[in-house]
Amino acid sequence: MPPTPPSLEQAANERWRHFIDHLADKGIVLKAKNTSADALKTGFALSRFACNMAMRHPELPVDLIDSGDLVTRYGTGDLLLRFQRHFSTGSGDASDGDLRKLWNTMGQTQFDQCLRTFRHRQMLRIAIRDLSGLADLEETLEDLTALADLCLEQSLDYLYRRQCLEWGTPMDGKHIPQQLVVLGMGKLGARELNFSSDVDLIFTYPRQGRTVGGAKSTTNEDFFLRLCRKLIKTVGGNTEDGFVFRVDTLLRPFGGSGPLVMSFGQMESYYETHGREWERYALIKARVAAGDKLAGQQLLDALKPFVFRRYLDYNAFESLRDMKARIAAEVRSKGLQDNIKLGPGGIREIEFFGQMFQLLRGGVHIQLQARGILTILQHLVANGYIPKATGEELKSAYIFLRRVENRIQAYMDQQRHHLPHSEEERLVLAAAMGFDDWTGFLATLDQHRRNVQHHFNALLEHGDAERSSKDDATDNLITDLSALWQGVFEEERAHAVLTAAGYEKPAKAMQLIEDLNGDAVLRSMSALGRDRLTKIMPLLLKTAGGTSNPQQVLDRLFDLVKSISRRTAYLSLLWEYPATIDQLVQLSEASPWISNLLSRHPVLLDELLDPRTLYSPPKRSDLASELRSRMAGIADEDFEHQLEAMRIFKQINTLRVAASDITNVLPLMKVSDRLSDIAEVVLNEVVDLSWQHLVAKHGSPACLLGDRKCRQGFAVIAYGKLGGLELGYRSDLDLVFLHAAAPGQTDGGPHPIDNAQFFARLGQRVLHILSAHTPAGILYETDMRLRPSGDSGMLVSHIHGFYEYQTSDAWTWEHQALIRARAITGDDELLQAFERIRMEILSQQRDSEALRNDVAAMRDKLRRAQPPSKEGKFDIKQGRGGIVDIEFLVQYLMLRHAHQYPEITRWTDNVRQLQSLSRHLVIDQQTAFGLRRAYLILRAMGHRLNLKGLPTQIDDNRFRGLRKHVLRCWDQYLAV
Repeated sequence: MPPTPPSLEQAANERWRHFIDHLADKGIVLKAKNTSADALKTGFALSRFACNMAMRHPELPVDLIDSGDLVTRYGTGDLLLRFQRHFSTGSGDASDGDLRKLWNTMGQTQFDQCLRTFRHRQMLRIAIRDLSGLADLEETLEDLTALADLCLEQSLDYLYRRQCLEWGTPMDGKHIPQQLVVLGMGKLGARELNFSSDVDLIFTYPRQGRTVGGAKSTTNEDFFLRLCRKLIKTVGGNTEDGFVFRVDTLLRPFGGSGPLVMSFGQMESYYETHGREWERYALIKARVAAGDKLAGQQLLDALKPFVFRRYLDYNAFESLRDMKARIAAEVRSKGLQDNIKLGPGGIREIEFFGQMFQLLRGGVHIQLQARGILTILQHLVANGYIPKATGEELKSAYIFLRRVENRIQAYMDQQRHHLPHSEEERLVLAAAMGFDDWTGFLATLDQHRRNVQHHFNALLEHGDAERSSKDDATDNLITDLSALWQGVFEEERAHAVLTAAGYEKPAKAMQLIEDLNGDAVLRSMSALGRDRLTKIMPLLLKTAGGTSNPQQVLDRLFDLVKSISRRTAYLSLLWEYPATIDQLVQLSEASPWISNLLSRHPVLLDELLDPRTLYSPPKRSDLASELRSRMAGIADEDFEHQLEAMRIFKQINTLRVAASDITNVLPLMKVSDRLSDIAEVVLNEVVDLSWQHLVAKHGSPACLLGDRKCRQGFAVIAYGKLGGLELGYRSDLDLVFLHAAAPGQTDGGPHPIDNAQFFARLGQRVLHILSAHTPAGILYETDMRLRPSGDSGMLVSHIHGFYEYQTSDAWTWEHQALIRARAITGDDELLQAFERIRMEILSQQRDSEALRNDVAAMRDKLRRAQPPSKEGKFDIKQGRGGIVDIEFLVQYLMLRHAHQYPEITRWTDNVRQLQSLSRHLVIDQQTAFGLRRAYLILRAMGHRLNLKGLPTQIDDNRFRGLRKHVLRCWDQYLAV
């Protein structure tokens, strides 16, 4: 219980004695002691509403105490049970069926009176539990929202049934009954209703038509219009028993001048044609509060593209900045300094903070489509959009301000947001918040509001503030480059400006600029897009001029400009966050591969905003969490969106790895590890999605491994670069699919099929998801030729068939490939079975001479299939003494000695295989070190050349010592 000052304690005791005397006059004995009585006394001290309600309806607090409701937190269904009992005649529990019978006989006046009495009981309970500390803020807001939902739902049910008796049931053209949908907006929609809040509602219904089966007939529109008016009066009307909840419908399409209720089609047409930015803002919190919940959710799903863009919506900056300016202006003009909701540092500013991020990013990051502000703040911190300290300050302020708001309103059950002016009310409010006096309370409140206002003011600060310079020469250069881009200068002056900006060959740079300016794509840009481009171009020109090769970097940047020229959101991003231009230029200078990636997938530009995440690629567990989070909010049937989300996830994390790579944050082996982690996390998600889709359609297949059942019976085996944990940026995925289908058909689905056919379709779907082209590109190119019998074999092989093939029919080169094979996702038992097969096959004793001949012949065949290197050049991968020679040497030694040392088959990557061979004395340490060093250096060189967009052929004089060591080892072990 919060402490109360002596004066309040005295007043509370007097009210309590008066209440007890009042009960005695009515012959009522209060049985409560301890917690219940103390809670009620605290409520009397801190709320005139509670005291007045108890005096006016003494049976309510007595019932709350006798029933235990005052000290009990409601669980699911408890509120409905109380409602049913309240409306019943006292003959025991009442079910929905009992209520519906009662609706047929209960008149409107009796219903209104009963509904209000129920409301008073629950509001008294909520107020006392909140004020006495028996309920936290979360419970209080949830209870208030649940009460509003229930009153709306039950009132609608009552009114709908009575109106159908008179006018018939509304039907659509297919004779399907139609019901009203009540959308809760604002705090009701977010389940954050405060103590004396309006309920903001929008009314709609699925389809037009006419009523059928009543004494009279009318259109659905007229039926639902009558129904809405009755609902507003029933819930919001002020009778001698008071009101239930005040109702506000001004958020509906066209506001107060628009129709009170619309069909779904009319709603969708309105938002598509007339929807404004503030309506996107309002719909973020929309929720079906009553009526046909299934149909209502379908409408909200249909409106999602209006609310949440499928891209990062930086075009919303101007409208959001305008909304923010209006909020600030309203605070100044209306003297709202004491208003904890609308005033400076108030609740509205916290909500705007969160909802701004929702509008900008909610279409891409599904977690931000949540309705509650505390949940949004949590996601913003977890995803690195705001610092943890900012999130904690806003969360603390929100909780404090909402508690203040509830206590102000609970004092008299009035919709007030201003701090009180009378000494008594100030003392009550301070005590209700746990403070000894008004001064202490106000100091804490002011600190919270200062924190909120600081973060609110920092929102949407224009890029001009970031671009401001104390260097007049820099400012003059920016002005000159802007004029140059707009064609103001003659050639001589233009060249002089470019030279001053750092371009050693200004004529070539000028030609690039003129070509871009005259490009057909740019000429067709919108006025907004052209304006944005004109603003960012001098910044691009200046920053590129500071690089080591300005013309080359400018060429790469202009490719990006062309790709985003019709997507003004990305131009807005560069304008609003000029620091991204610095990152963009740095990455473009370092790697044309990254520059090309950004040009093909501009959505990745958003990653340049935060260098902390850009140069810190997440680890495997964090990758899995991130992908799960991205996929969690996407509807199961929205296959296109699922594909898009996975591709964006892959590209974002590949960019992070590449950025860390070129800046030497990650060494080569860690780069390959991270790229392999990305691929494995994606494959795991792809298999899960494919499995769920097929099980829903065909049921679950039965799977056997020997005589044991296994859970899923499907496994993905990675060969090649992924299998060897050496994945590169452009690597294909070499995959083999295995299954353990038992004879028979799938079980539980609407369309059962043969178990083996199920797995064949599963493999096809996995490949389709991996390779399907979407606007976000593809996930991975895949190569299935390493499966048993290659292209002529089954796409998905049975584990027993795979074993038999490897034992009896596989070529030596297929066993070489098996050395780098690794089970990565699928059924655990099947993965383990594959590993046992792999070890058994690799550990077979082989004829050393035949093995040497086979390996050498295959290497020679591969070399002859490659085009010859240019004169004076050495091919890092295929050249003599290059990467492939080292791989073949290791594979030969593994197959030659695994029967003696089976442990060497444990690893699938060349580096650790060489270490194992050395550890078991198959080769000496010096030989192993030289091969390992040559392999890592050549791989690193090839890797760098790929990132720079250069061929992997280098000057023939480079790395001669390394190559000689490799060739000596080749002659020692594999010369035929």
